[in-house]
Amino acid sequence: MSQTNWVLDPMHSEVSFKVKHLVISTVTGYFRSFEGGATTHDDDFDGAEIHFSADIDSIDTNMAQRDAHLKSAEFFDAENHPKLSFKGSSFKKTGGDTYELQGTLTIRGNSQPVTLQAELGGSAVDFYGNKKVGFELTGKISRKAFGLTWDGVTEAGAIVVSDEVRLNLNIQLAQQA
Repeated sequence: MSQTNWVLDPMHSEVSFKVKHLVISTVTGYFRSFEGGATTHDDDFDGAEIHFSADIDSIDTNMAQRDAHLKSAEFFDAENHPKLSFKGSSFKKTGGDTYELQGTLTIRGNSQPVTLQAELGGSAVDFYGNKKVGFELTGKISRKAFGLTWDGVTEAGAIVVSDEVRLNLNIQLAQQA
């Protein structure tokens, strides 16, 4: 059984999150700069070793003022914690094209266990002969568990930002020679 290395293709991948604002609408944000990969046995992703990181300074919610607040010490503290990282501990097949990914997510120096659901989108060979594979990963985290504890309450008592953050990663990996 041979080991195969895969590298995340940032040109064909997307890392986003969603959080409720005022409990009535959802704000979507993205990390525009990230890297990661996987190590498999042959081409079998069951049992793969997964790693990922994103640059906090690349956060983009389509509003510069909000992005600056998220990068500040009140949220991610990008100056002292420039990256978030994920190290997988288990990637297990749960069905035909479905997997469960468990690991440790570190944000702002706080590490917590996280479980994500993954769905294999398929594999293909691109125009240059490179083998690619795609996954969509989803999950939820508590932002406060990672030290992102800033809270605001409106005069009417509505919470400004919910604790629950939904994660959605569409990832394309390229097999390495």
